Amino acid sequence: MNKIKYYLTAVLFLFATVGVVQAQEKKEREPGHTNQSKFKQMYEEYATPNTYRSASGAPGPDYYQQQANYKMNIELDDANAKIYGEETITYINNSPDDLEFLWVQLDQNIREKDSKAALKDGSGVSDAIPAGQFAGTHMASGFDGGFKIQHVKDANGNALPYTINMTMMRIDIPSVLKSKEQISFSIKWWYNIPDHTVNRARSGYEYFAEDDNRAYVIAQFFPRMAVYNDVEGWQNHQFWGNGEFALTFGNYDVNITVPADHVLDATGTLQNRDEVFTKDMMKRYKQAKKSFDKPVLIVTQEEAIEASKEASPNKKTWKFRAENVRDYGFATSRRFIWDMQAVKMGNRNVMAVS
Repeated sequence: MNKIKYYLTAVLFLFATVGVVQAQEKKEREPGHTNQSKFKQMYEEYATPNTYRSASGAPGPDYYQQQANYKMNIELDDANAKIYGEETITYINNSPDDLEFLWVQLDQNIREKDSKAALKDGSGVSDAIPAGQFAGTHMASGFDGGFKIQHVKDANGNALPYTINMTMMRIDIPSVLKSKEQISFSIKWWYNIPDHTVNRARSGYEYFAEDDNRAYVIAQFFPRMAVYNDVEGWQNHQFWGNGEFALTFGNYDVNITVPADHVLDATGTLQNRDEVFTKDMMKRYKQAKKSFDKPVLIVTQEEAIEASKEASPNKKTWKFRAENVRDYGFATSRRFIWDMQAVKMGNRNVMAVS
């Protein structure tokens, strides 16, 4: 009899446990809730296998990627910490779908005064806080960041209608972009560059008060095509400051105009080295191409200190070409020390740059 009672108790406990688990899983599957079950099928993470992607996630026979090529003219206003840009994007629709509009990422808009990103990590107000700190933290006017879009035009110079939704911009095109076709359009813009030592901006400048100079490390600085793929279609999620990007591959032709005494490097291969390098820099560069055992200084510390004493009123334009890359960035300052060294990589010689 005791054994029967024991077995009945065990069975009842098992049924009760299963009932609780089923109720919990049902609750987790209810609309408006995310399924947190450790045994769930990962439908959100992996699409159903098809001709674009196999069950392993590897590309299938019909796999495609879109392509976005950029031609950009960029100018840095060092005195006012602003950046101006005009870009022409040629977007190639390799998908089997006809596209009625285009989505562009405006990542800098996270720095707008009315950006909602700050609300995501709101820390509230401390019980006790000095008045000056309270004013600086909660009553400051805020940084005037974000893209100032001046125009969006088609290849013939006609204005294209667009809608900006925080960090995303939808561009309405006059006719459907059919599969295997391409479209070119231009965007003109500018923005105030943030001090990246404040509020942990991902790119911007660092200010050196002792000689009134800045060092710029610039990324996410131009309107960029959002990804379109076979899983989500347009990947037009908002940028909240702590996400990473999937971006479309393409070719870049970029002209960057900066003060003439700046040292600059960027994504891609420099096309006009003999125009922007001094004679001494060219001589050292040629030496560095043959130096496999130690770095060669292209710009010395003494030269950087001297350049930092007084800003040049003149400008230089550095021209770069990059092929089949998914993003673009550059760094520039008159305070940089620069060295290079040749490195053997298989049957190629490449330059290690610091």
